[in-house]
Amino acid sequence: MGIALGAAIAVLVGMGAGLGIGIATGKAVEAIARQPEAAGNIRSTLIIGCALAEATAVYGLVASILIVFIVG
Repeated sequence: MGIALGAAIAVLVGMGAGLGIGIATGKAVEAIARQPEAAGNIRSTLIIGCALAEATAVYGLVASILIVFIVG
């Protein structure tokens, strides 16, 4: 029971990352709509931020897999 709970909590990291990427994308679209000339800088910053957020989601997935198969 404890192992499954630990794995479930580790997977919740993916939900947080998805929420963060969605909010960041919405804000980037708003920023590009306000200042179209800065679209290149906004887009590159958004891609770097999304990659970092997605990396945390992958770490959570790896942690949950390790919890289930190595500890359990």
